[in-house]
Amino acid sequence: MKISYNWLKTFLTKEFSPEELDSLLTGCGLEVEDITPVHSIPGGLNGIVIGQVTNCVPHPNADKLRVCQVDLGDGLTKQIVCGAPNVATGQKVLVATVGSTVYPTTGEPFEIKKAKIRGEVSEGMICAEDELSLGESHDGILVLPEEYEVGTPASRYFQVYSDYLIEIGLTANRGDAASHLGVARDIHALTNCGIQMPQAAELNTFGPCPIAIEISDREACKRYTGLYIKNTTVKESPDWLKNFLKTIGLKPINHVVDVTNYILHGLGQPLHAFDADQIQGNQIHVRQAHASELFKTLDGVERSLKGHECMIADTTHALAIAGVFGGIDSGIQLETKNVLIESAFFDGARVRKAARAHGLNTDASFRFERGTDPEITIFAAKLAASLIIEIGGGQASEVLDVYPEQIAPAQVEFNTEKSNQLIGQAISDEEVEAILTRLEIKILSKKGPIWNLEVPAYRPDVNRPADITEEILRIYGLNKIEMGTSIKSSMSYSSAEAGLKLKNKLANFLSSNGFLELASNSLTKSSYYSEEELSKAVYLKNPLSSDLDILRMNLLNNALEAAQYNINRKQSDLRMYEFGKVYFKHGEGNAIDHYAEQKQVLIAVSGRKQPESWNTGTEPIGFFQLKNLLEQLAALSGFVKTEFNYPDNQENGLLAEFSSGKRVLAQLFQLEGKKAKQFDMEKGFSYAILNWDLWVATASETSFKLKPVSIFPSVRRDLALVIDQATSYKELEKTARKSAAQLLKQVNVFDVYQGDKIGAGKKSYALSFILQDETKTLTDTEIEACMSKLISAFEKENGASVRS
Repeated sequence: MKISYNWLKTFLTKEFSPEELDSLLTGCGLEVEDITPVHSIPGGLNGIVIGQVTNCVPHPNADKLRVCQVDLGDGLTKQIVCGAPNVATGQKVLVATVGSTVYPTTGEPFEIKKAKIRGEVSEGMICAEDELSLGESHDGILVLPEEYEVGTPASRYFQVYSDYLIEIGLTANRGDAASHLGVARDIHALTNCGIQMPQAAELNTFGPCPIAIEISDREACKRYTGLYIKNTTVKESPDWLKNFLKTIGLKPINHVVDVTNYILHGLGQPLHAFDADQIQGNQIHVRQAHASELFKTLDGVERSLKGHECMIADTTHALAIAGVFGGIDSGIQLETKNVLIESAFFDGARVRKAARAHGLNTDASFRFERGTDPEITIFAAKLAASLIIEIGGGQASEVLDVYPEQIAPAQVEFNTEKSNQLIGQAISDEEVEAILTRLEIKILSKKGPIWNLEVPAYRPDVNRPADITEEILRIYGLNKIEMGTSIKSSMSYSSAEAGLKLKNKLANFLSSNGFLELASNSLTKSSYYSEEELSKAVYLKNPLSSDLDILRMNLLNNALEAAQYNINRKQSDLRMYEFGKVYFKHGEGNAIDHYAEQKQVLIAVSGRKQPESWNTGTEPIGFFQLKNLLEQLAALSGFVKTEFNYPDNQENGLLAEFSSGKRVLAQLFQLEGKKAKQFDMEKGFSYAILNWDLWVATASETSFKLKPVSIFPSVRRDLALVIDQATSYKELEKTARKSAAQLLKQVNVFDVYQGDKIGAGKKSYALSFILQDETKTLTDTEIEACMSKLISAFEKENGASVRS
């Protein structure tokens, strides 16, 4: 939020420096992010003085240059080399002294330095008007009137307006501070300096307001104040008003619009000025919009209304979206003679919903959304009318105030003892009472430590005892709270701790193996999902945009967005993972038990297996690398018995399921079909999705047993088997482990052959077997007996034969 220092001073009875305001405001929660000097002429003509050319001779080494002696006052004469054709002895000129910064009309500012130009020393610059942003001319230097006094700062003659722009990082709950008055209130509460409100001149009214006002949407509009001004002349605003608005970054338009902006930023009350002659039927009707009603706003955009907006309308058509944006037909023009000032109190939730629905964010909606003061509408309308009439003439009507149900200030039961406990330090009742008084919080009654308080209506964020404590603390000063000498803590254990340790362990492993962690938004767009999937989606009631309208149902789309972004920038070798939640709905209705969330881990790879190099191939990374990675993660998690299952129907790119007992811990996929086309990624993209809840549960149930390393050697035997094409390695491994469970430690396939040497419909697997007895050294007889048993089992269970 932007505050003008000079404007703020008009609300205070005591003057503070910008640095003092910085400390005061930041200390009470209105963090000052920046203080910037602002001048009506860039640079404020700092370092620019009136000089007189006492001597001017041609430059000895340049035909178009002159060497000038310039009197800068107080007996100080400087030599300046000038190239202007009109420079001459006796002229009064503007001189930029050494060390000053010049701000030209076009181009970047530059600092004046002592220099040698073609061998002659030059200590300053005699300026043209465009070199100081005083005009556009560069025909020659600016020659000043004779009466200008030598040595005088140029800012005295050119009426430079100087101010400071104070930028405050306003938190969402402090809508009351979104104005100069609101900031002044906090300074008053901190220093008890006093506040002075702008005074509205007495209005010489001509009679009742000729525009009737009716409110039918009373949920959205709690109060509507109207004031009619007739026979005004739309003019340019006076300098004081333009300077205030320019300082905070607003462009002056005309005195009517500028006054409404002055009230909005000065008092925090948004106003709207209608060209009263454009109001049909002399009636304002505050109503709810009709669904699909078309309305063209001031920016020229025709908008289709949703039906929930609150509209300001006349007898024939809508004039404005209440609290958000005016219509193109009823705005103030140069020809406008009669004006209706609207000063209203609109419901913040309704204004926010309307603004978000149409992608609008205006100064008015910003304030209505956070809560304005329902009791200031009449004062704001009268002040605006008096200023409009003072500048452009005219006569005002009596105020027409429609206030169906008065908004009662919030009342809070406050316990001073509990407040001191919460603060951690005792603040005297006298100090608390003084702070509350300066905050305009009334004390209705006291009964021991129990105080009944009434909070002003402009503070909708203060409605609980804790809020009162916060207000007291920020005014009292956080820096005054003493630091304790001890820290008290209670030990606690959460079952989630085990999952967190395991998460960190696996994340560290993945990162150390070249994977990058993603941290993506839980909100995503519904267009990523099919209609069947969307039947289980969790939709947002008021999405910020159509791209963020549902909670994600998987982690894949986020990873594909990241992959697409990188691949489009020639980074195709990707390894990434993300721990996150997915959300879905089951059943009908909006009951809380109809919603569920699940923790998942996504691991995705694409591109080459190895980085590009002269001694590496271009083999792509894919399923087998992910499979190996899952086995390593399972080992890190302490899993003992796991297996991969390969579905016959590889639907949606599903390649395998990774299980422990009856629990499916993870699924491995190859991106294909519609999803691949949707992200334009039809080349290899493999990914695994881990059910993190089941993974953690399985890890927590796994018990570790320590045993000594066997001192007896293991032996390896190889076997080549001819089997049917349909027989899988998994079936062979299952047969082997079942037949030689006591001695078989490891089985592996190290070669696969298919060809005419073994017949049609057949294939050959070369298997290796690691055998070991942990109690003794195996004899050849025992080894051969074990291998014979394996061969018999393969022949019987799998229809295999030993390849000769």
